[in-house]
Amino acid sequence: MGTPQRFVQIVEFETDRIDEMRALAEAGEQGLKDSADGPARRLVLKDRNQPNRYLVVIEFESHETAMRNSEAPETSKFAQQMAALCTKPPTFTDCDVEDTADFT
Repeated sequence: MGTPQRFVQIVEFETDRIDEMRALAEAGEQGLKDSADGPARRLVLKDRNQPNRYLVVIEFESHETAMRNSEAPETSKFAQQMAALCTKPPTFTDCDVEDTADFT
C-alpha cells in the first residue's frame, strides 16, 4: 500500500475584522500543535483586487486525517467563531493534491 494522498482544504472568506480573525487562528493553532490529526501546513492569502477577501489553504497528510480533524469539537467551535467574524458565510473547497514542485 502506498503513501496516503495529501489533501488540501481551501477556505474562502470575507471579513472586515481580520485582526480578530488572526488572533482566533493563532489561539486555535496552539491546540493543534500536539494533534496527530491537525494540519501539516497553512497558507493565508489576501485578494489584492477585493478588499476583505481571503483564502486559506490548509494542507493535511491525508483526507482521512482532515476528516478526523473536522470531527473534533475544537474544530467545530473554531468554525463557529470564525463564521461570526465573517461578513458572509465562508466557503470550503476540498482537493486531493495531484502534484507539487518546489522551485527554491
